[in-house]
Amino acid sequence: MMISNRMAGIQPFYVMEILSRANALERQGRDIIHMEIGEPDFPTPPLVIQHATEFMRRGEIKYTPAAGLPELREAISKYYRDRYGVYVASERIFVTPGASGGFLLAMGLLLNEGDEVLLADPGYPCYANFVRLFGGTPSLVPVDASTCFQLNSDVLSAHWDSRTKGVVIASPSNPTGTVMQSDALKRLTIELERRSGFLISDEIYQGLEYDEPSPTALSLSDRVFVVNSFSKYFGMTGWRVGWLVVPADYIESAEKLAQNIFISTPAPSQYGALASFTEANLQELEQRRRVFQERRDFLCEQLLSIGFTLNTIPNGAFYVYADCRRFTSNSFDFALNLLEETGVATTPGKDFGKNSPESHLRFSYAVTLERLAAAITRIRQFVQR
Repeated sequence: MMISNRMAGIQPFYVMEILSRANALERQGRDIIHMEIGEPDFPTPPLVIQHATEFMRRGEIKYTPAAGLPELREAISKYYRDRYGVYVASERIFVTPGASGGFLLAMGLLLNEGDEVLLADPGYPCYANFVRLFGGTPSLVPVDASTCFQLNSDVLSAHWDSRTKGVVIASPSNPTGTVMQSDALKRLTIELERRSGFLISDEIYQGLEYDEPSPTALSLSDRVFVVNSFSKYFGMTGWRVGWLVVPADYIESAEKLAQNIFISTPAPSQYGALASFTEANLQELEQRRRVFQERRDFLCEQLLSIGFTLNTIPNGAFYVYADCRRFTSNSFDFALNLLEETGVATTPGKDFGKNSPESHLRFSYAVTLERLAAAITRIRQFVQR
């Protein structure tokens, strides 16, 4: 039997080699500081666990509607009204198995064979793989600090051609942690509407901002596709529940596709997610956001003192994308050696595209301040050898 041709273009996560080795070293008794992991280190908020547990104890764990629990879709709609001042009809909100499920749903709705999609480079590697999976062609567009590592209307215009159908953006972004400001997002939205192109906005790190808040694309247009998740800001990584907002004329098609590829998102996860929007839980999340900000400030200052270059200070998510060319011309080998010699695990730039990956490392600060301090001590000693 043959493996499908589309699999030839699906790339693995290179960081998995780092993670696999880190886990092996831990089994040998080594103390490993995990700065390669892209998930919050806090436990699931207690109210979420309580709400999901009460539901499961009733024993009536059944399929939900393919689009998600009506009460959860209403709660998400209310969240947009309360937090962003934007009305989004609950019918446009589809609850998905994580943000990845939202991307699969969006790509399935939008892409035809050969369609080109513009993606920022560096950027989250799954975007390109999702595009390839549905027969599209990812076009990696180099971006830098001059645009906050974001695609903007000028960059779009310079790279748009007859095959281009749309773009994917992320704000706050992975791996750079940058936020796209309202004026740049507005100009990009206008330019895409002029070209009849689609916009998929990845907003899964929204809520985790440390300077100015990140605007939702839904505040600028009702023609955009927005992916969000309960994994990052809401701290429900392993529960695998997210959502996709679609334009009104895509509702019927989205319902049909969700029925076929998901059936439904797990019911306990959806019931747990309902507790995310309570006032007490939101206060807990805000406290966690302040902790992340303290960690960001510490890590940025310390990396600069060691000799790394930060082309932009991240103002969202929980990553620092640092230029390491002062120490190496091969960040992947640097990351492996750093792990072997010091027990600090990081993510090499190789995972995030073709735009100078060999000179960048991503550091996650989803670890305690004490562990960050220990990591900095080890890194400093490593580069001074």
